[in-house]
Amino acid sequence: MARTKSSLPTLSWLAAILLLLLAVSTCVEAQSGPMIGIDLGSTHSSVGVYHESRNETRIHTIPSYVAFTQAGTCLVGQAAKNQSILNPSNTIFDTKRLIGRNFQDTDVQENLQRWPFIVIDRDGKPAIQVKVNGQDKNFRPEEVVARILQELKEWSEAYLGQPVTSAVIAVPAYFNDAQRQAINDAGTIAGLTVERIVNEPTAAAIAYGLDKKGGEQNILVYDLGGGTFDVSLLTTEDGVFEVLATSGDTYFGGKDFDNRVIEHFIRLWKKKTGKDCVEDLQAMVKLTQKVEEAKRVLSSEMSVRVEIESFHDGQNFSEVLTRANFEELNMDLFEKTLQPVEKVVKDAGLSTHEIHEILLVGGSSRIPKVVELVESYFDGKKVLKQDSHHGEKAIVHGAAMQGSRQRRFL
Repeated sequence: MARTKSSLPTLSWLAAILLLLLAVSTCVEAQSGPMIGIDLGSTHSSVGVYHESRNETRIHTIPSYVAFTQAGTCLVGQAAKNQSILNPSNTIFDTKRLIGRNFQDTDVQENLQRWPFIVIDRDGKPAIQVKVNGQDKNFRPEEVVARILQELKEWSEAYLGQPVTSAVIAVPAYFNDAQRQAINDAGTIAGLTVERIVNEPTAAAIAYGLDKKGGEQNILVYDLGGGTFDVSLLTTEDGVFEVLATSGDTYFGGKDFDNRVIEHFIRLWKKKTGKDCVEDLQAMVKLTQKVEEAKRVLSSEMSVRVEIESFHDGQNFSEVLTRANFEELNMDLFEKTLQPVEKVVKDAGLSTHEIHEILLVGGSSRIPKVVELVESYFDGKKVLKQDSHHGEKAIVHGAAMQGSRQRRFL
């Protein structure tokens, strides 16, 4: 009997050791899992899975849209954007402009008239009001962003064939602590641990391998997206980045170039047919899509034909758009982008000759005239060439690379 009693502590210690080993094993298993990189954009959001052995990132991109149908179904990404023209008040976009802000913030108040959905004051914070099953329902911006993050998470899990619980998320360099915390909260709602929040220009510089260069480097990041334009000046030494200055326009981007072309085509249509197609919503949606496609083609071709069957009143649309036409329509806007460039260089106390590298980021930065103007501003200095990893995907590629490195040190 005494022997039985004396063996109990031994069994307790063995059980404790086994539990400890199981906990350590579970922790190691969790830490060895994949960590994704996410670029949460105003118009599009991307997720990247970095394969270190091939120095390659598999990227998936969706429109930053969330919508609620009359039946209460929640749509995310392309499905939400596709029905936006028919369900505008229940289709949410631009959430990046709301997250982490107060309702009375100037940026929020200025946007209230721009959005077709309703934004209300909820305890001093903005909340988005939509109709779900015929009743008003309010969502915090974090909850909406979480739907987008969850969609990206699910794609990653399907691609990798295993659960994904960790992410690195890229945000604008000007995001404050409240905005960064809100991104963390959105990640938690989506089932993600946000291991690190990285500045977008820093992620772009990592994608271009500039953290590997020795010595001090001054780097200008020119990020021209679909709806926002950011210019940042970074300095890096031994892989450590510091943001020296930022500027830009949060309501300017590729859509403005598209609108100039759309207005041009509307004028041509009215001149040829005598009809005004502006009030024909379906015609305008078709024209907008075709103009976006044409803009991309003109980055590599000198001309493109824009054709739309049954465009308006049963008539077909067919016009040629040349690169020269496109540049003429938008030249003042292209030149406008140099103002923030000048500002960040001046604010950083540098001259153009002290900029070592120039990174062009965002889809609209591929426009040949934009490249030409930026290089001319820097006295002919060449921008870094863009490949499949860079350009419009540089930020998510850099975030995914940072996630891979972060995982190694956990």
